[in-house]
Amino acid sequence: MKRVLLAFTIVLGSSAAYAGECKISVTRTACAGKEAESYKKCNGAKNCDDTKKSDSVDACGKEALKACDNVGDRQKVTKSKVITATFDGQPVQGGKDFCAGSRPDFNKCN
Repeated sequence: MKRVLLAFTIVLGSSAAYAGECKISVTRTACAGKEAESYKKCNGAKNCDDTKKSDSVDACGKEALKACDNVGDRQKVTKSKVITATFDGQPVQGGKDFCAGSRPDFNKCN
C-alpha cells in the first residue's frame, strides 16, 4: 500500500511541474540590403522556429508578443516580422500574427 501511495504522489508531483512546448515561428522582412544581418538570428534564413517550455498557453502568447520587439539598431535591419505560436501543437489565439503592422518599431529602415 505504501508503494501505491508513493507512486501516486510521484505522478501528481510530476504533472504539477509539467511545462508545455511553446513553439514561436518567426518570419522576418529585412530592410533593403540588410538581409544577412536581419536573418542572422535564424541562422541566415528568413524563417525559423524557437521552441521552449512554457507553463501555459497564455505564457506562450506573452513570449510570442515579446519576440515581436524590434528595438534599437534592429530597426535599421529588420523592417517587420510575422510571429505565430503553438502550445503543445495547438495554435495560440487561433494562429494570429502577434506583430501588429501598426507597431511603431516596424517599417523604419533608418
